Parts: sequence; structure tokens; C-alpha cells
Amino acid sequence: MITPFKPDLSIDIEALKRVVNYCIEGNLDYLVVLGTTGESVTLTSIEKQLVMDVVVEENAGRLPLVIGIGGNNTQLLVEELLRTDLKGFDAVLSVSPYYNKPTQEGIYRHFKTLAQTSDIPIILYNVPGRTGSNMEPETVLRLANDCSNIIGIKEAAGDMAQVKKLIDKMPSDFLVISGDDFTALPTVLEGGVGVISVLGQALPNEFSRMIKLGLQGKEDEAYTLHNSMIEGMKLIFQEGNPAGIKSVLEVHGICNAAVRLPLVEASPELKGQINQFVKTFLKIKA
Repeated sequence: MITPFKPDLSIDIEALKRVVNYCIEGNLDYLVVLGTTGESVTLTSIEKQLVMDVVVEENAGRLPLVIGIGGNNTQLLVEELLRTDLKGFDAVLSVSPYYNKPTQEGIYRHFKTLAQTSDIPIILYNVPGRTGSNMEPETVLRLANDCSNIIGIKEAAGDMAQVKKLIDKMPSDFLVISGDDFTALPTVLEGGVGVISVLGQALPNEFSRMIKLGLQGKEDEAYTLHNSMIEGMKLIFQEGNPAGIKSVLEVHGICNAAVRLPLVEASPELKGQINQFVKTFLKIKA
């Protein structure tokens, strides 16, 4: 989920409530709060708690909630996990340490430490394009076997060979979740369980239906939906995330497209393309 801002860049609570309800009414299965798309790195600790409180209250137990708590300072994350009230949340999504570029042993020890600290299950998050290092399947397997409350991975390397390796190697109850909109359907068709999506919050009914068709093995129907949305997938990442997805939600009238520096709003040219995509998509859907 995004974190919507007012023009003065304070958190737009009413818009946040609209996002929650739009996703729930769009038949999504769970909500992820304060992840990359939620601009968590530019929120204060007080603002993060505000977002958590608003989402928990507005969700009112309707969907499972996942909270993003990750970073590259293991000890600070331990302290954050200990002091954060996680009531209302079902799992933690935690990104692999970025910038430091740790070894696989360092990644393993980092997550094992977090697993020993957290009172709720942890979902690993591998996104080499942002972190600068890849979490190898062998490291994920060690964590899956050694830490009972590490229950899955959001895999966003965009590498289907790695996805296949994860699905083949992991214990049967370990969740391999796509973290990449473009490879979400191929991941599910290979045996993955679903996706943590960016575009899914703007086109929830269609994205959810695509994934469910994939899980049912209805490949042709699923790819018809995938192909109808692929232009949107390209556009929302063209000038960075979440600038693109906020522009889509702005077209829907859910929030405005404001983002915090160092991110900037989508250009007028991109906003025009996004507006045209949404209008065309809705017309086709109708």
C-alpha cells in the first residue's frame, strides 16, 4: 500500500482510509503496510505509528495485515521489533540489508536474529535491484529450515530461474511470493502462492483475478488479464515507485500523487500516459 500525502506532504488520513477500503472491496487477500511503496524510509516513527493505527482501525479485522520492518542495522531493527506494538498485524515483511552488501552468512545471521526477536512470523524480502545484493536460494533454505517463524519470501529479483530454484528447494509449507508485477503470473504458474503487488492496489479486482486464475491453472485466461495490464505495469515504474502508482490512484480519485523527496511526482507526460491507460483499460473492462 501507498502512504498518501496532502499537498503539504503531511499524511492524508482520509485518503489512507480510502486506499484500505478500495483494496478490500477489490477482493485482495491481505494488505502490506509501510513497505517500499509506502515510502516508509521517509516517515518518522510517529508517522509510522499513525499509519499503522489508521490501517488497523479501518481494516477492522477484515483482511490479514503485514507490516514492513526492515533495514541494514540489525541491532536497531531488534530494538524496533521489541518496542513496536504489532497487535493487529499477522506478519512482518523484512527487506534484505541494503547498502552494506553483506555476505550470505551476514544475511543469514541478520534474519536469524530478527526471527529470534519477533513475536509474529517473518516474510523475507529479496530485491537485489534496491539492496545491491542477492539473497541466494541456499541462504533462504537455511533460514526456512532453521527458523520456524520465517514463513516465506517476497522474491523480487525478477529472475524466473531463481524463482524455480526457490520453489523446488523450499519446504512444502514455505511461501514463495512474487514481489515483481511482471513475473507474478509466471511465479504462480510455477508453484508460487501469490504476489505482493504494486499495481494490484490500483487494479485490485483484475490483478487478484489474474492470480487466482493462475493458481487454478487457467493459464490462457490468466494471461489475457496479464496482457491487458502489462502497459500499466510498465508505466508505473517508468519514473520510479511509488510516483507512478500514486498517479494511477489519483486518476481513480482516491488520493493525490504527492511523494516526498528525494522522490518527485510523475512528469506531466507520464501522468498523461497513465490517464490514457486507465481510461482505455476501464473502457475495455466495461
